[in-house]
Amino acid sequence: MDSHVDVAVIGAGQAGLSAGYYLQRLGADAGLRFVVLDHAPGPGGAWQFRWPSLTLSTVNRVHDLPGMAFTDVLGAEAPDQVLAADAVPRYFAEYERRFALPVRRPVHTRVVCDHDAGGLLTLETSTGALTARGIVNATGTWERPFVPRYRGAELFAGRQLHTRDYRTADEFAGRHVVVVGGGISAVQLLDEISRVTTTTWVTRREPQFRDEPFTGEEGRAAVAVVEDRVRRGLPPGSVVSVTGLPLTRALRAARERGVLQRLPMFDEITADGVRWADGTAQRADVILWCTGFRSALDHLAPLRLRGPGGGITMDGRLATRVAADPRIHLLGYGPSASTIGANRGGRAAASELIAHLRSHAGSTP
Repeated sequence: MDSHVDVAVIGAGQAGLSAGYYLQRLGADAGLRFVVLDHAPGPGGAWQFRWPSLTLSTVNRVHDLPGMAFTDVLGAEAPDQVLAADAVPRYFAEYERRFALPVRRPVHTRVVCDHDAGGLLTLETSTGALTARGIVNATGTWERPFVPRYRGAELFAGRQLHTRDYRTADEFAGRHVVVVGGGISAVQLLDEISRVTTTTWVTRREPQFRDEPFTGEEGRAAVAVVEDRVRRGLPPGSVVSVTGLPLTRALRAARERGVLQRLPMFDEITADGVRWADGTAQRADVILWCTGFRSALDHLAPLRLRGPGGGITMDGRLATRVAADPRIHLLGYGPSASTIGANRGGRAAASELIAHLRSHAGSTP
């Protein structure tokens, strides 16, 4: 791997590959040198680690990467029978091959800091150090599962796990499972688990289900809310909190079975279950935390990008550029967190970063 590049892309998921595609095309005439660093053992981003029951018919949507349709690889396979953990890595692998993207793996980026001169950035990685004039960070959130702290958690005698650790509902047969969380993954796993055992569902806020199809206009409005937050330096909010949960055929059936009877969050965890503030208790063998993820940005800590409230102020056309440091673009943070947002963000980040490098080095990046 070269010890110096113009741009280093960290992460080879949807956002990282999209950025690589546009860096290759928009920077070709100027001889842009870039590399995509991926810590995973193979192509597929976080998709290769998803639970086996997640098929292409149950995911939100795998949006086509620029320049190559998902169906070019999937073909005529039935989406309800194709595991997302198999199909998406196949698609990403073919994408990397077809466009000859310079993906290097497994390479773990440990820390990014300012170089000693020339406005360069130094990346300390598991395979050595390299310098770059700009960075597109596309590390996503899979590496930072979030589990809130609740009183008594250390006393619980049963099993606690996060969405990231989930594999199959069958392992919970005969056990009472408390599912915590109001997002799409929470209700999907609640539906699966409730088919083999008893469940309790708790959320911090009252879930909002939507019967009607999700329109493009509503999607843009939801993304705009998240974008406004990061432009003001606030931590990104959840898109689902704005759009509501789509009431799919499977969830309608779950509601008819009485599974979607949501309870408010408990007050504490006990040795054998959970307890609410009014003294009501529920015995439990398992607590499944479907409480989301946080952006994996710890390796950027030396750059001091975060503001006092923990957010990072973003600007640029699609809010991918760090306002305080135009050498750095964040994909998968804020409005670029969705698959379609990652594609659009990849193009914006590539074009804006190339323009920045040109403005600081004549006509050549």
